[in-house]
Amino acid sequence: MNARAVAQAIDALRRGWPIAIRGEAGTLSLLAIETADAGRLAEFDPDATAPVLISAGRAVTLKLANQLEAATPDAPVLVQRAPWLDFDGAVALADPQLDLATPLKGPFRAIPVTTPDAASAALRLARIAGLVPAFFVQEGGAEAVTPADIDAHEDPARLAIVTRARLPVAGAEDAEIVAFRTPEAPDEHIALLIGQPTGAPPLVRLHSECLTGDVLGSLKCDCGPQLHAAIAEIAQAGWGVLLYLRQEGRGIGLINKLRAYALQDQGFDTVDANTRLGFAVDARDFGVAGRMLKLLGQDRVRLLTNNPAKVAGLQATGIEVIERVPHHLPPNPHNERYLATKRDRTGHQL
Repeated sequence: MNARAVAQAIDALRRGWPIAIRGEAGTLSLLAIETADAGRLAEFDPDATAPVLISAGRAVTLKLANQLEAATPDAPVLVQRAPWLDFDGAVALADPQLDLATPLKGPFRAIPVTTPDAASAALRLARIAGLVPAFFVQEGGAEAVTPADIDAHEDPARLAIVTRARLPVAGAEDAEIVAFRTPEAPDEHIALLIGQPTGAPPLVRLHSECLTGDVLGSLKCDCGPQLHAAIAEIAQAGWGVLLYLRQEGRGIGLINKLRAYALQDQGFDTVDANTRLGFAVDARDFGVAGRMLKLLGQDRVRLLTNNPAKVAGLQATGIEVIERVPHHLPPNPHNERYLATKRDRTGHQL
């Protein structure tokens, strides 16, 4: 694993610098559209021939992907460079927030992706960096990272406990906080151990970070109330663990989550907003949660969730879920549609 190269590639993407990814069929040089500008594009592609790499989810909006491709919204699609497709045109092509304000020129033509593993890795690296998954692309390049490097960068097996301390919280005064991190990723995951182990499987809640809901009290989702209700329910059970996972916006990051909010304001539900941005419906990695529980010595749990995908994701890590405990909170006028979408489109149950 080339950990330094992956970290440097993420930093370069956020700064608008080109990177290279080497796949089995060749190497791609890539310039992220979100953080570049016209001048950097001219340096990267002086002949103005570099095609644009987007995801299938975004390509569906442009009528460039069929229904089979649309089933994998974060799969790569390559758009041929047209003479009029300058930097501003590429921004409008890449960002669905601009569809209403900036009519797209078109027509666009999809061309074969000759290095699919490198192209897919690029889209994944954009998500890790918190960027819109869209690039100008050229073949070739030096000092390249590989898809395997990116896999290793996200490998939860490298997660370790860093420190722990007593932390009384509202609703659970008998609590301990435990911090986890990997050598590569800057974000720390947190476990809140509530009560004292009894020998029975703990009641466990997997809570993905939500700044808008947990901190600002957003009414668009149910995250803040779920967090506090989970703490209270675990405390009432006498023993359990709340895992606070740094996977904002179902794994797409805060900025992209806010872009999804803007699309929701245009009438799209939370599923369509994520896929129009070019991301999977749910990009979270529950392997992180499994690793945290194993480090805490817990391999059998009662899981507090309405989401069957969390049960399956946790069981895939080797954690036995002996019971799914429903976690129901009443809707409000601002999140009724959001909760209905989770029920009807992502399989949430009570």
